[in-house]
Amino acid sequence: MKLYSYWRSTTSFRVRAALNLKGVAYEIVPVDLAAGAQRQASFRALNPSAGVPALVLDDGSVLTQSLAIIDYLDALWPAPRLLPADPLARARVLAIAHGVALDIHPVNNLRVLAALSDRFGADEAQKTQWMRHWMAEGFAAIEAQLAHATLFAFGDDPDLADLCITGQCLNADRWGLPLDPYPRIAQIREACMGVAAIRAAHPDVQPDRKDPS
Repeated sequence: MKLYSYWRSTTSFRVRAALNLKGVAYEIVPVDLAAGAQRQASFRALNPSAGVPALVLDDGSVLTQSLAIIDYLDALWPAPRLLPADPLARARVLAIAHGVALDIHPVNNLRVLAALSDRFGADEAQKTQWMRHWMAEGFAAIEAQLAHATLFAFGDDPDLADLCITGQCLNADRWGLPLDPYPRIAQIREACMGVAAIRAAHPDVQPDRKDPS
C-alpha cells in the first residue's frame, strides 16, 4: 500500500505511527504541502479535499482522513489495538483523539494560516499567537481528561489518543508553545518517543524532510 504523506503533517504522523506499530508495510509517496502539490489536479483526483494523508490500498481503494484510516487499520490488524474494545474505554480514547483532531488541528493548519495572512493581513507574530492560543486552550482541556496513574494516556501501551497528542506536540515545538503547564501531555509525548515504531514516524526522519524555513 502507498501512503501519501507530508513530513511535517501531524495527521500523516498519526497514520505513519499506526502503520509502524502494527508492522504493516507501506510506501511513502511525498506530497509537498508547502509547494502546493496537494492542489494539483492529479492529487485532487485521489483526494478531493486536497489534504494528507491518503492511503491507497493494494486493490486501489483510497482512504482519507487520519482517524478513519487508523480505524480501518485497527479493524484489519487489531494488534496492537489502538481503539479499545470496551465501549466506555473506547469513548474516552476517542474524546481525546477528537479533542486534537477536531478542536485543535482544524484551526492550526496551513490553509487557516494562509487565510489569516492573505485575507486578514496577519503578520508572522500574529499567526504565531493564533497557533499558540488554540493549542494552549485545547491542551488545557485534554490535560484535565487524562488518566494520571498510567504511562500513556489510558494505560501502559500507546493508543489513538497518544498518537494524536504526540503529533500535536510536534506542532507545539514548531510554534514555541511550552508544555510545562501540561505535565501529563509532556509525559505522554516522552513515552511515545521512547517507542521505536512511533519514533520512526517523526518528521525529522522522513524521506521528504526539508530544512525548516
